[in-house]
Amino acid sequence: MAKVLITGAAGFIGSTLALRLLERGDRVTGIDNLNDYYEVSLKKARLARLEKNRAFRFHLLDIVDRKAMSDLFAAERFDAVVHLAAQAGVRYSIENPAAYVDANLLGFGNVIEGARRGKAGHLVFASSSSVYGANVKLPFAESDSVDHPVSLYAATKKANELMAHSYAHLYRLPCTGLRFFTVYGPWGRPDMALFKFTRAMLAGEPIPVFNRGEMVRDFTYVDDVVEGVIRAMEQPAAPDAAWRAETPDAATSSAPYRIYNIGNNSPVQLMRYIEVLEQSLGIKAKCEMLPMQAGDVPATSADISRLQAAVGYRPGTPVEVGVKRFVEWYREYYKI
Repeated sequence: MAKVLITGAAGFIGSTLALRLLERGDRVTGIDNLNDYYEVSLKKARLARLEKNRAFRFHLLDIVDRKAMSDLFAAERFDAVVHLAAQAGVRYSIENPAAYVDANLLGFGNVIEGARRGKAGHLVFASSSSVYGANVKLPFAESDSVDHPVSLYAATKKANELMAHSYAHLYRLPCTGLRFFTVYGPWGRPDMALFKFTRAMLAGEPIPVFNRGEMVRDFTYVDDVVEGVIRAMEQPAAPDAAWRAETPDAATSSAPYRIYNIGNNSPVQLMRYIEVLEQSLGIKAKCEMLPMQAGDVPATSADISRLQAAVGYRPGTPVEVGVKRFVEWYREYYKI
């Protein structure tokens, strides 16, 4: 039985992960600031599922609050810290960059320093496929250069990877970064495409289709992602005695530090995704074809061979199944 701290526990991935850990008998401490980036009622509903279990404890806490974070790590010792709290969203980072500097840089610094001082067994943190920026080689591999982000959100996630490496090197804190690829599923985020499309189609409204539908995404079902997170969490990064300093691979190091992609390894055309949603809802979408948005990229595809080799990760949920499950949840949750 492990004792795990999850930051962003009221979030989409965080709450799903917490529920899975509780179901298998772990003790989970969750923190979240319950901000209003999207509907707070949804975050509270996610928490309500977790609070039914006595092994779950929740703290209303902002990771930007250095003293509160220091006090938390001083009071408790965690076998693992899974850091998922962040200001999310590529497009919002163009409108409100300060929110990303605060949560994703200052907040990350408070978490990793707390993990070091609290002698956490392993820090697992959320990075993003956005770090690949303008890369055109597909699929994206962890050894690819990620020095040209096209959004501030992506830049903050790249910065997190660099900060984690310095802590792994200096303090031997095991750190594992996970680059998530377009996570979707029940209890998802209202600012993401599947949620937006479903809401609009049920209301008879048009859906915005950027780059006129010429988009490809490695859509990854949330349960597959959580399985990968747990497997990575249970295998802390270890120093690599065979690593060579001249190796041009930012994902590996002689320090206890690793970076992995978590994707579905089966990219889907956006228009096919919409078609599957139409079939699940029984509604024909009214598509408003729009140009590419600033900060976006036309295609993502994950090379997951490293995570497969390291922990046996194998996603198994096709979009036809995952989208149907989301629609079923959405109708039940919103009583439609």
